[in-house]
Amino acid sequence: MHLGHDLDEKFPHRHTYSAAAADHPDGTRRALRIGLGGPVGSGKTATVAALCRALRAEMSIAVVTNDIYTREDADFLLREAVLPPERIQAVETGACPHTAIRDDISANLEAVEDLEHAVGPLDLILVESGGDNLTATFSKGLVDAQIFVIDVAGGDDIPRKGGPGVTTADLLVINKTDLAPYVGSDLDAMARDAKAQRGDLPVAFTSLKEEGGVKQVADWARERLTHWTAGPA
Repeated sequence: MHLGHDLDEKFPHRHTYSAAAADHPDGTRRALRIGLGGPVGSGKTATVAALCRALRAEMSIAVVTNDIYTREDADFLLREAVLPPERIQAVETGACPHTAIRDDISANLEAVEDLEHAVGPLDLILVESGGDNLTATFSKGLVDAQIFVIDVAGGDDIPRKGGPGVTTADLLVINKTDLAPYVGSDLDAMARDAKAQRGDLPVAFTSLKEEGGVKQVADWARERLTHWTAGPA
């Protein structure tokens, strides 16, 4: 029994934070912060890497990764050379990923602010959660928008099961569509179930093994950045 998750449903306000100020003290716009959450193995780090490759030529990007006891995700991004090393910072949460992205965001917030100070000005900071479950959500004090990543190998019933990650994320990514024929997942059913759960909130189907497989997500990020830089949050 997951007592913390029961409390999430009964007392959702316990994780409510004021949105972070959109401007620096000098009045300049700070970087847009986008969080990526989702279950273990869904492809969050691969999505972050693909986004960095797709967007790094047109905007200034940095990344914060979260792992419980290691720097595994940050080390992957460094090996892939998706960004210069000084633009990638790791947070070792030492506890459930919920803690660091929603309950006590201090370590992640410090990492975000350190990156802006060290390598800024930045346009976009991606904050990747450690692998979690369908209840994963980010504090509004940490990120401005959230992407939730699931994959077809986890079962085509995941959108139907809902949960805050699936139903409320600003963008739901259904990843590894190339595996659907091999794991028996019905992509049309997943699309219908996601629509039923999310209404008008967008859904992107991705296959990062294919050329341009992250395009839908990159286009969404570009649109969010355009709105972010154009006016008040």
